[in-house]
Amino acid sequence: MIHYFDNWEDNLNQLGQQRMPFLFLIDFKGENVWVEENPISKQDMLFDFNGVSNFREGRDNNLDFIKFSKEPISIEAYTKMFDQVYKEIQFGNTFLINLTSRTTIDTELTLLDIFSRSKAKYKLLYPDHFVCYSPETFIKIIENTIYTFPMKGTIDAALPKAKMTILSDEKEKSEHYTIVDLLRNDISMVAKDVRVHQFRYVEKVKTNQKTLLQVSSEIRGTLNSDWNASLGSLLKKLLPAGSISGAPKAKTIEIIERIEHQSRGWYTGICGFFDGNTLDTGVMIRFIEVNDGKLYFRSGGGITHMSDPNTEYKEMVDKVYLSF
Repeated sequence: MIHYFDNWEDNLNQLGQQRMPFLFLIDFKGENVWVEENPISKQDMLFDFNGVSNFREGRDNNLDFIKFSKEPISIEAYTKMFDQVYKEIQFGNTFLINLTSRTTIDTELTLLDIFSRSKAKYKLLYPDHFVCYSPETFIKIIENTIYTFPMKGTIDAALPKAKMTILSDEKEKSEHYTIVDLLRNDISMVAKDVRVHQFRYVEKVKTNQKTLLQVSSEIRGTLNSDWNASLGSLLKKLLPAGSISGAPKAKTIEIIERIEHQSRGWYTGICGFFDGNTLDTGVMIRFIEVNDGKLYFRSGGGITHMSDPNTEYKEMVDKVYLSF
């Protein structure tokens, strides 16, 4: 296990150049980096990224009832944060900002229980610290092609005409256009021939409470054939992820740090696995952390000038779920 605090960019470049397989985590601010070389044979950190995993135990699905309750911050407390964000939007300091908060949860499940039972593209367990089961890709690199899949727009699938409703919602449409444009520009910093290949397609996300519809897009670009030798530099240019920060990115991050009441830490950072040839990374959302013996779920959503605090509060609470 290795922690990089200063020169992680150069260290990841070196590992990439050597084509050394490694697992890594980078926190939201890019200050703490955790790296494990040849992670498939080790279990300091358990992971399962799209089926690539070091987890050997089976999943126990024979549970008739799972206790899972949540106690979010009050709508009044949320609205105070929302109002501060909205003022920044009116001042022109940001036009899209990802506002997050933490919700106290109660369950008889351990972090390992949650990790082993969760169904998600990116699952990660940092023992005694946090568990993450994220549906969101940060970037993938396969045969010199870089992919990213921005996710913006969530709705309860049980609502009448849910798919049509989410795709026609002007606020959601505007937010999605903004994040796609932001990430297209981000990818253009490291790649050429960057294009949107799929725009606003809908996927289902099943939770322990309900099924949600999530709107995503697909962006692709072409990298130089020796991209692996500058893997750390590439990641540093792209971080933090635009979908969980906002636009313009630098100023929006300053606003997030001032308005949110808790440091994000690992939450909304990225996790990834480099197998020596390809790179697969996820955004660390759907995130449960341990703090002073209590469990907290971190969640949030994008705020624009068309946002309504009650709707955004509901989305934040709806995203507090188990993905079984």
